[in-house]
Amino acid sequence: MAYETLAPQRTAVLFFDMLNGHVKKDDPNTQARYQPVIAAASELLHGARAHNVMVAYAHANHRADNATSAHLIRDTDNRMNPIPRGQPPIFKPVVSGGTWESAVIDELAEREEDYLIPKYRWSAFFQTYLDLALRSRKIDTLIIAGGSTDVGVASTAFAGRDLDYNLVFARDACSSPEKDNHDQLMDRIFPRMGRVRTATEIVAMLTAGGST
Repeated sequence: MAYETLAPQRTAVLFFDMLNGHVKKDDPNTQARYQPVIAAASELLHGARAHNVMVAYAHANHRADNATSAHLIRDTDNRMNPIPRGQPPIFKPVVSGGTWESAVIDELAEREEDYLIPKYRWSAFFQTYLDLALRSRKIDTLIIAGGSTDVGVASTAFAGRDLDYNLVFARDACSSPEKDNHDQLMDRIFPRMGRVRTATEIVAMLTAGGST
């Protein structure tokens, strides 16, 4: 069934912010949360390379002085900690470009033929060359993996949908500090936008598509 196949030549996989600064931070809870995610993402990457699928990495590339960061008035920070009314928020980029923190983790190391997509906002499409790179290769399907599910993955997914890309979400290769947010998106939002599958299922879909 075509619904359960992916044509490798028309498919790309995007790893979103799988960076040292997010994944390898000195925090036991983060490291434990990402351990199975890294395993699933590695399986997905290996399967993509086996079928010559385009591989792209969206990575935060903020200036250390915050000049390219979003300066928004909001009620909470990204972890839902309230910002007192009347108090200006503190803007500190999690990842600055050109640092160890901004590098892709070793388990998903990029190759020369891959696409590194520097970004300055949540969406991997906003003012980047991702759409151009995909269309130049006549790609119509995008597999999304990475974190956080409820931030960059979701923002990229909504943008990709509006650009008419078929979307496939690697459920076990995505993560969010708030698991209820992850589950809500994977169970109730993303199925309305594309296909939600495990990394193993996606690799099987590529194998099926590559044999037709």
